[in-house]
Amino acid sequence: MLNRRQFLGTLGAAIPALAQTQKPNIVFILADDLGYGDLGCYGQKVIATPHLDKLASEGMRFTQSYAGSTVCAPSRCCLMTGVHTGHARIRGNGPDIPLRAEDRTIPEILKATGYRTGMFGKWSLGAIHTSGYPTKKGFDEWFGFFNQTQAHTYYPEILLDGDRDVIVRGNFGRKKKTDYAPDLFRERALKFLDKAGSEPFFLYYPVTIPHANNELGAETGNGLEVPEDAPYSSKEWPQVEKNFAAMVTRMDRDIGTLLAKLTETGADKNTLVLFSSDNGPHKEGGHSPEFFHSSGALRGFKRALHDGGIRVPLIARWPGKIAPGVTSDHVCAFWDYLPTLAEVAGVAAPKGIDGISFLPALLSRPQQKHEYLYWEFHEQGFAQAVRMGDWKLVGKELFDLKTDVGEQKNVAAEHPDVAAKMAQIMKSARVDSADFPVRATPQRKKKAA
Repeated sequence: MLNRRQFLGTLGAAIPALAQTQKPNIVFILADDLGYGDLGCYGQKVIATPHLDKLASEGMRFTQSYAGSTVCAPSRCCLMTGVHTGHARIRGNGPDIPLRAEDRTIPEILKATGYRTGMFGKWSLGAIHTSGYPTKKGFDEWFGFFNQTQAHTYYPEILLDGDRDVIVRGNFGRKKKTDYAPDLFRERALKFLDKAGSEPFFLYYPVTIPHANNELGAETGNGLEVPEDAPYSSKEWPQVEKNFAAMVTRMDRDIGTLLAKLTETGADKNTLVLFSSDNGPHKEGGHSPEFFHSSGALRGFKRALHDGGIRVPLIARWPGKIAPGVTSDHVCAFWDYLPTLAEVAGVAAPKGIDGISFLPALLSRPQQKHEYLYWEFHEQGFAQAVRMGDWKLVGKELFDLKTDVGEQKNVAAEHPDVAAKMAQIMKSARVDSADFPVRATPQRKKKAA
């Protein structure tokens, strides 16, 4: 029989192991170019998204969540490393710059604390044989596209599986294209969930829907590739718009399948599920974001720093932790995910990042707020935006989002002190990057000449 000291010692030794088994699983689902208004729970009236709508009813829906950037690669860099684009290693889609060995990522942090990690979909932060490749940045398993250009096609002949290229035989050579990339990613994600054991897991599921195949769009006018346009086949819409709607509904169906797998394996009750999009809706491949009002009441779309380009859906479900059917107006951004998930896992986030954990907001507790959010964009010149409270400065134009969510009225002249303070933030919030130097826009160059 154990004496009291021996019993307490045994209990103390057991506590870390118990805590380890009780760490929550994390599933992060990231859509590609999905707009703020593309889901039913965010006001979409035409495209069916029943599984994501149900997810929102079972958890928390954020109304003021922001992407890291208005295009893919820098947005995902902010997500993975916890810094905004004024400090990020990757600030644009080109050139292809990989993450460095010293850039700590979400999967690296989670893996170090005992998580099994897997990613199936689109990465964009480092090619094979670079320091930013997924298997060097914390993923035990990964299968997909390593950059955004490779991910344009939905019927690829080659994908990356771990540290090797693999031929997608259903699409290779002159064969009829049969292997739809999102289907392949879904199946690998399901297999990952099937292996759920006592160790916690982190599943990152960055699908490519509804991004366009830009090359196909340039050739045919319809770059929205999908095996079938059901359930919208009978709609009197342009074919490209039938395809777009079918892609979104198909993505929703696949997400429903993953959620059902969590229930089947018994993991759902101890799993935090997050869903978002990497930026606003695109105007590519022949598709028009206005057709389905993909930006909702917001101004702009992909490649704009107005809210239509950077405000994105965010849904979070965590049974027993997040109250069901809750809406949050907490203002957060992609650089907040790293400290949030670190806190969920019970570990400290790296020092010197820009993110603030929004775990308190998820749990409906008092939440620290950002002094400001900052973005910069390097395509077609250099653009900046800052949000401070309800104020939003885009370039030199100031908007009051509390009364003007569509950013239609420039009030800089009425509030010169606010505009000046935010303009100063634009200068101080960033550091220069040799890979992404500040360049004048074509309009500014013309005026200077």
